Formats: sequence, C-alpha cells, structure tokens
Amino acid sequence: MASDTKVSLQNLPRILADDDAVKVAGIDVDGQLRGKLMAKSKFLKIAEDGFGFCSVIFGWDMHDRTYFRELAISNAENGYRDLIAVPDLNSFRRIPWENNVPFFLVTFYDSATHETLSACPRSLLKRMVEKLHKDGKGAMAGAEYEFFQFRAPEGKSAATFLQENPVNSLPSLTEGMFGYSITRPVVNQDYYYGIFDNCKKFNCGIEGWHTESGPGVFEAALEFGEITQMADKASLFKLVVKSLGTKYGITPCFMAKPREGLPGNSGHMHVSVIDKRNGDNLFIRSEPDPNPPYPDLKHLSDLGRHFLAGLLEGLPDIMPLLAPTVNSYKRLVENFWAPVTVSWGLEHRAASIRLIAPPTASPKATRFEVRVPGADTNPHFVLAAILALGWRGVEKKLEIAVPPLGKGEDVGGSSDKGQRLAKSLKEATEVFKRKDSIAREVFGDEFVEHYAGTREHEIRLWDEAVTDWEVRRYIETV
Repeated sequence: MASDTKVSLQNLPRILADDDAVKVAGIDVDGQLRGKLMAKSKFLKIAEDGFGFCSVIFGWDMHDRTYFRELAISNAENGYRDLIAVPDLNSFRRIPWENNVPFFLVTFYDSATHETLSACPRSLLKRMVEKLHKDGKGAMAGAEYEFFQFRAPEGKSAATFLQENPVNSLPSLTEGMFGYSITRPVVNQDYYYGIFDNCKKFNCGIEGWHTESGPGVFEAALEFGEITQMADKASLFKLVVKSLGTKYGITPCFMAKPREGLPGNSGHMHVSVIDKRNGDNLFIRSEPDPNPPYPDLKHLSDLGRHFLAGLLEGLPDIMPLLAPTVNSYKRLVENFWAPVTVSWGLEHRAASIRLIAPPTASPKATRFEVRVPGADTNPHFVLAAILALGWRGVEKKLEIAVPPLGKGEDVGGSSDKGQRLAKSLKEATEVFKRKDSIAREVFGDEFVEHYAGTREHEIRLWDEAVTDWEVRRYIETV
C-alpha cells in the first residue's frame, strides 16, 4: 500500500518494525526493474550509504546478453565492477500483491567517483530537473500507456507458446475493436479492477482506465504529478500490470507494434513548467495575445513558446529515447494515428506535439502532449529528453520555426512542413550520436556514447536475424 509517512533514517526502523524483508529495484536503460529481496537487517545497514550492485545491468541487454561492443560503465576489463545503489527513502511503498512487502527504488552511483551514474535513468532526469530548480522552476507531468494483452492456452506461458507456434496465433485477451467499451472489461473483471485497485495502493494511481481500439487493448492515464515522481510511477505501473497479468495467466504487451495492420501502443507524455514558489503553471498567458505568430499560440506564454521551439528543434536528435527498439518504427508510420514528422498544433491528435490550451482547455491545464513515444519507452529517458529540449529552447529563447498543422491536415501530407522523423532505429541512432547532435549538448558525451552503444547492439541483433516473413516469402520462390 502507499504510505503518507515521510520516511527518514531516524524513523525507518519503526516503519519496518513488523517486517522481515525489503524489496529494492533500480531501473536499467531499457526501463526494466532490476532488483532483489533482502533481509531487513541488511537493508537497515545499507539504507544511508547504499550497497554494491553489479554493473552488468548496464553492460547487457534486456535478455541479459552482453553488448557486442563493450561500453565504459561495465565491461570485462573492469570486471563488471560494482556500482553503488542507494535507496531512495522517498520512494517507499508496499507491494499489495506480495503481502505488502516494503519496496524502495534505488539510484545508481559510480563506485569510483561517488557521482550519479551517467546512464542511470533516475539520475538523468534528476539532472535535467535541477536545471529548472536553479531558476526557481519545476515541472509537472502525466503519462498515458496503451498495451495489448494476450492469453496463451491454459498451462502455457506466452513465451513457451511462441517457441512452438507462429506469433499471430497467440490469442488476444478479447477479440474485436471496442474502444471505450463499458462491457468488455467485465469479461476479465477481476484482472481489470485488480490493476486499478493495486495501482492506487502502490502509489501509481490511474486517473482514467478503459479499453482502446484493438483486440485486447487497454489504455491507462496515470494521475499527473511532479515529473520525477511521475517517471517512477510510470515504471511501477508496468510492474503492477505485468505482476497482475502473471497471476491471471495474461501477458500484457507494451511493445510499440505487436500486430501488423493495427494501431500500435503509444506512451504519450504530458508536460508543463511551474513556478516552484506557488505552483503556478508558467505556460499560461495572463492575457490573450492580440497578435500571435500563429493563432494556435494566442493563449501560450512566451516561456511556453520557447519551450515548444526547443522541442521542435531537438526532436530529430533524441529519437532513440522516444523510439528505442527496432519495433518502435513500425508504429511510426503514416495513417495509423502516429506522428511521423516534426509537427505541432492546437488540439491536433496526429501531430508530434499537441498543444493543450484555451479555448479548448482551461488555462490551468495548459501543457504539451508529446505523442511520439511508444509504450516501449523508458519513461525517465522520455521525460528527461522532453525537459532537456524544452528548457534549452527557453534558455536560448528559440523561436518556433514550423507552422502548426491545422485541423484536418494530415501529418506527412503536402501541408506538413515539418522534417520527417527517422524511419528506423539505425537512422535515429546515427543522428543521435553525431558530433554536433543536440543530444550531446543537453546530455553530455558520456551518456550519448553509452546509450548509442546499447542501440547499436539492438540494431546488430536485428540485422543478423532471419524473420518468419523472409522465410515465408523466399523459401521456394528465389
């Protein structure tokens, strides 16, 4: 269950008085939680200074295969050294589906320098937020995730089933296209309400929860909040869904495009900048601009305009963070409600960036919805990228160089003046790692070199793979 108690080193023994064990987890570059269960006595000893955690989680991929090109953080030469994992006491919650065992997220530090690890997702986002804090500002965020769900025949896991059967034969949780259906969730009522209830107890509450268009597809809008907490909650939401799915024999699927010919899974992020002193939304314009550069900007503040300009200018350079897998780019294609260009517009649901502002929204709700990310993303990296690009625009007072898409204008159509975004992970990674990349400017070389190396590993695995499609197409015809 969630806890309203402020946890400190002083009251930690009292809070854990009735517990025997504690669960801890950190987040790797692919957004996976990596952790362990430890005895309470051990946890109390390491709560302040942290404990050794093998760096190999930054030296291998999502299937524990070490990277083809060894990277600086973790490699054979440095013996896959230990990092220091320090529990974040403010992340305390209890896992309701595991007998309320205490749970803490950790942040990774370099054991040699004791500085935050360049590739640690939580640290990267925190470094971006600190730039705003120095100027007396903060950021708020919200997350939306769509995901398919499958149920393998009784007695088999989805992974086992797929070893023996074609991918498309894996049964969906429900069939048909029934977005916003009130009756469909009743078919799997305990699972559906179980996710909603456990998310609330686990402090990653859902604001809206419904079926989406697609067989077995659900969508969750998480309760908005401070941006670093939102990133944590987005990661933990996936943990809830996958854990509950395991209990019910259901496999939730957050990959960007699980099914050919159907819409993919999005992971839209909503962001606004606030005054830290009073919480005021700094994207609000106090009075409508009588002569805005574009009518869509009439109610957006100057700071908001610079933020938008930064997003638009930097978007092509950070695509591997918003589309991190080979499969991500199967979602980012024309005619499937997915953005494919550097584009924006007031309440435009196909553009890369949707401006939500008056007159269609209340002033206090003014924000940007960044619609490029899929559900396969690492939320800490996505929010760090949005904040880094937007704040760069504010600092440099950038001007919006791309006109908005009007209602009814298609992304990628003749009226869309925006640059086409990368069509593959290989193309995106080459732009991301080039010497004059905006990614290097905002994140630094160390992070870019590491993350680019992880994506190059993914690309090589894909390049060497022989797919079912190839075999079916060429086995007897060439």
